[in-house]
Amino acid sequence: MALRAGDHSQVAMNGLKEKVLTLDTMNPCVRRVEYAVRGPIVLRALELEQELRQGVKKPFTEVIRANIGDAQAMGQKPITFLRQVLALCVHPDLLNSPNFPEDAKRKAERILQACGGHSLGAYSVSSGIQLIREDVASYIERRDGGIPADPNNIYLSTGASDAILTVLKLLVAGEGPTRTGVLIPIPQYPLYSAALAELNAVQVDYYLDEERAWALDVAELRRALCQARDHCCPRALCIINPGNPTGQVQARECIEAVIRFAFEERLFLMADEVYQDNVYAEGSQFHSFKKVLTEMGPPYATQQELASFHSVSKGYMGECGFRGGYVEVVNLDAAVQQQMQKLLSVRLCPPVPGQVLLSMVVSPPAPSDPSFAQFQAERQAVLAELAAKAKLTEQVFNEAPGIRCNPVQGAMYSFPRVQLPPRAVQRAQELGLAPDMFFCMRLLEETGICVVPGSGFGQREGTYHFRMTILPPMEKLRPLLEKLSQFHAKFTREYS
Repeated sequence: MALRAGDHSQVAMNGLKEKVLTLDTMNPCVRRVEYAVRGPIVLRALELEQELRQGVKKPFTEVIRANIGDAQAMGQKPITFLRQVLALCVHPDLLNSPNFPEDAKRKAERILQACGGHSLGAYSVSSGIQLIREDVASYIERRDGGIPADPNNIYLSTGASDAILTVLKLLVAGEGPTRTGVLIPIPQYPLYSAALAELNAVQVDYYLDEERAWALDVAELRRALCQARDHCCPRALCIINPGNPTGQVQARECIEAVIRFAFEERLFLMADEVYQDNVYAEGSQFHSFKKVLTEMGPPYATQQELASFHSVSKGYMGECGFRGGYVEVVNLDAAVQQQMQKLLSVRLCPPVPGQVLLSMVVSPPAPSDPSFAQFQAERQAVLAELAAKAKLTEQVFNEAPGIRCNPVQGAMYSFPRVQLPPRAVQRAQELGLAPDMFFCMRLLEETGICVVPGSGFGQREGTYHFRMTILPPMEKLRPLLEKLSQFHAKFTREYS
């Protein structure tokens, strides 16, 4: 209701001045943002943890947060060499200590020389420390079998997420039917739907094929694209490989087909490759989009625009809290690249400790270095245990009636499909909840197991899933899987 001029002073005198920022006046795009990985179910898990600390009796003694790919929170030990170099950089007086190996000291001294004032406390340039960008370029070249990488096309970032958001900001334009559309996989990592909502872009869903181990099908890409062109202007295609939440690893032939499709349809390619170290299944292999694109030759190698992303948060490192990552751009327009640099400069710089960790990940100890043997042993132990957990997860779930789990070929998650009885679906609707959210909430309240409902990632109508990390320690993982399977059986009986 509009106020007359005289009423304003009366309102002020009564202390009833209306807030400038309310749900009605705030940015509506922000209101539309949802991020299931840290959504309502996680908030309830935090409340349950607090209640347990206060001595409230529950049918469980701890909350197991299997909702997020946070390796060290689940007990994974940091890689010694990464932390040694970081410690030396943070506190250079330790360079005089005999407790650190010489190769770690050399790495730290080299990095400190590249920092302003020889200190991690100084800002770096907005695109990241040049020396570390060069290290990343060398890593990409080694990974891709000698295909060159230009440090000037590499931008360090606050985790991969920040780089993804930066590229999306460059892509989103237009209004109404000319508004930018972005193709994303369903199921997807909710960063994408959240970022597109925040930027008021159009989310264009393409479905992965659950019956074929979450395979990507170009015919499905074409269907999604054609339908989207009726109401928006699709300009970008996002690929997550290895997949999150689905754990599939794309074959080279599939990547080639996707590149040809993007080229023919004039789509900018975004390759989220943060799980490139996490490949477990026999016969599966990680192929970078950059490598495949280059090896396809002209016109693809010389014209197809690509941004590929990596991070220190996943892999064998699990250094989520330090927020280190990068994006490499290929065939980006030179003028747009200048605009990207400008956009990054507004954020000053990515966290310098995260940049240092990234340098260690892309430039690990060489075979001749004193730290090599320990580094290799720790790295291989983490990846071997993850591979065993991936196999165990698939096996236990597939032994349970009403649960079906595709092979976890890579990444850190399983995304099992669960059958829910019609009465459970009806009860969920009465409560205003998605059926799999109702299932996951009941699971949390009765067992303390926190997983994320599939509706938070997207799924085909009439199917229900949940995402669970494979990160809990092996001694906790098997009981967790069995308890979850038993709960599903009990839940099914209750609502049958």
